[in-house]
Amino acid sequence: MGMNVGGGSEDGEVMVDINTTPLIDVMLVLLIMFIITIPIQTHAVKMNMPVPSKAAPPPTPPVIVRVDVDFDGTIGWTVGSASEVIQAGDRAAIESHLAGIAAMADQPEVHLRPNKLVTYKHVALIMATAQRLGVTKIGIVGNEQFL
Repeated sequence: MGMNVGGGSEDGEVMVDINTTPLIDVMLVLLIMFIITIPIQTHAVKMNMPVPSKAAPPPTPPVIVRVDVDFDGTIGWTVGSASEVIQAGDRAAIESHLAGIAAMADQPEVHLRPNKLVTYKHVALIMATAQRLGVTKIGIVGNEQFL
């Protein structure tokens, strides 16, 4: 009544099972090293926020130039109580009005209000011309109509 305590058989066969413990240890060490070497990514958005100042607000409200673009590209130019209509595609008139604004030392605010049905090329013409001529205070208003 004997008991086989040894790992091999009596006829001398080679053991073909691989010892996976060292391979798992190496894999875990490499995984930890990979995690450590990955740079930390920040998901921050860099913004230039205005700095609060203790100066008093300006005594007079700023001048606002309202530019309405109708559905067919017709432009309504309003400064204060004076209004003017510019036909669609009249680039010279648009450039002359925007050049007058860009030449001012204290530029008025330009509020661009496109119609919901206007094609993009009419609005892009005004914005590109304003940028090229140096108008800095321009904004698109009336976005609630696009909701």
